Amino acid sequence: MTKIKTGWNLENTYATLPKLFFSTLKPTNAPSPELIILNNSLAQSLGLNIEALENKEGIEILAGNSIPENSIPLAQAYAGHQFGHFTMLGDGRALLLGEQITPLGKRFDVQLKGSGKTPYSRGGDGLATLGPMLREYIISEAMYGLGIPTTRSLAVVRTGQTRENNLPCAILSRVAASHLRIGTFQYAANWGTDEELKILADYTIKRHFPQIEDNDNPYLSLLQEVIKKQALLIAKWQLLGFIHGVMNTDNMTISGETIDYGPCAFLNIYNPKTVFSSIDRRGRYAYKNQPPIGEWNLARFAETLLPLLDDKQEKAVKLAKDTVSSFAKLYRYNWLKGMRSKLGIFNEEIEDESLIEDLLNMMEKYKLDYTNTFLALTFDNFEDEELYNSKEFNQWYKRWQQRLERQQESKEYSHQLMKKNNPALIPRNHRVEEALDAAVQKGDYSIMKQLLNVLSNPYAHSPEQVGYSTPPEPSDIPYQTFCGT
Repeated sequence: MTKIKTGWNLENTYATLPKLFFSTLKPTNAPSPELIILNNSLAQSLGLNIEALENKEGIEILAGNSIPENSIPLAQAYAGHQFGHFTMLGDGRALLLGEQITPLGKRFDVQLKGSGKTPYSRGGDGLATLGPMLREYIISEAMYGLGIPTTRSLAVVRTGQTRENNLPCAILSRVAASHLRIGTFQYAANWGTDEELKILADYTIKRHFPQIEDNDNPYLSLLQEVIKKQALLIAKWQLLGFIHGVMNTDNMTISGETIDYGPCAFLNIYNPKTVFSSIDRRGRYAYKNQPPIGEWNLARFAETLLPLLDDKQEKAVKLAKDTVSSFAKLYRYNWLKGMRSKLGIFNEEIEDESLIEDLLNMMEKYKLDYTNTFLALTFDNFEDEELYNSKEFNQWYKRWQQRLERQQESKEYSHQLMKKNNPALIPRNHRVEEALDAAVQKGDYSIMKQLLNVLSNPYAHSPEQVGYSTPPEPSDIPYQTFCGT
C-alpha cells in the first residue's frame, strides 16, 4: 500500500532564537484521538493533503502523538499586562510545531493548543476542553470570512481525555502568521539582555517587515508598522461590533492578527459599554474602550524598544511617545473610512463624522441591533417602527440621502459598497452556543457545520443566511463568556 504524502513542509526559525525565548518538549500523549473537524480550504492553501490528514497518521500529528519531519515542538515564553497587571506568562497549554512553508512560499505557524503541560503552565494541566476549542474554530473562521485579520483554525481533535466535570478534552491546530506578541517583547525587555532584545526585534523585522530592514532606524520603523497594523485591526473590530474581551498585551500580535478567542463575542444591541467577559468586572475591555486600550498596549510595546530606538534615553522616549501618539489618528482614519463604506459614501466631507455619530446615538437610544441596523439601511428595509417613524430618524435619513446625492457615484454603486461592508450575518452568540451545546452534549456536529457554512461568506446576502441574522430573544440575564482555561 502506497503511503500518502501529508504535505507537511516545516521549518522552525523560532528555535534559532536564544534559549531564553522557548522550551522544547513533546506534546502529552492523546490516548484515543478522533478528528472532529478539518478546515479543508485552509489545509489546501497550506499545501497539506486532506486525505492524509484524515487518516490515522494525519490525525496522530494533529493530536500531538506523532511529530512531523523537521518539526521542533516548543512552548514560547512571553509576559503580559493582564487587566493592567504585569506578569510572567508563556504557552501554558500550547506547542508550536513549526512554520509550514506553503506552495506559494509563504510561512505560517502551526500550533497545537491544548497539547499538555509546559514549563509555563503555572499549575495547570495544559489541557483544553472541546467546547472552547470548537468556539475558537467557529469565531476565528467567522472573522476570516468577515475580512478581519485573524489567526485561523486548521482542525479540532478529541483526545480521549476528560477534565472539569468530565468534559471531553480536545486539541485545536491554530495557524498564524506568527505567534509573536507584544508580550514576547515585554518578556525580552524584562528578563533578557539588550542583545537578546535586538535579536528578537531583528527576527521580527525579517519575518514580518523585511521592507524596513535597511531603514535608518529599523526599530522605529518596526514600532510604526505594528501601530499601523493594530490601528487597522481594531478599527475593523469596531466596525463589525466585535468585542475581544481580553485585550491583555500577551493577546496582541505583532502581525496585527486577532488572537485568543476566549471571552469574545459580537454586539447585538448597540451599547458602547457592552462587556461580555465574566472576569472583566470593571469594563476595562468594553467595546468603547478597545481603541484606547490598543493604544495603551502599543505604549507598552514602545517601552520595550527604548534601548534600540536611540542610545540616549531622553531621545528614545521622545521618539516612542511621538510615534505611539499617531495611533489615534490612524485608528480614526480607518474607522471613518469603514463607516463611510457602511453608509455607501465614497468621498470625504467634514459633516460625515456628525452623520455617523448621530446614527450611532440613535442606535443606542432606541436599543437597536448593530448589525441589522446597517443591514436595514443597505436594503432600505426597516422593521423597527418606533425608530423609523420618528422625526429624529426621518431627519437623519434625509441628511444621509442628500449626502449620497452629493457624490459622483450612483445609488446603485453605493448599494454595492454597502453590501460589501455590511454582512448579512455575524456569529450570533446564541447561535454559537446552540452549535456548541449540540456538539459537546450530544455529539451532533451538524449544527456547527451548517453555521460555519453560512458564516464562510457573510457578504453573500443569500436566502439561507436570513434566518441566522435574527437576534436572540430579549433576556434579563446578560450574555457572558468565559476564558477557555
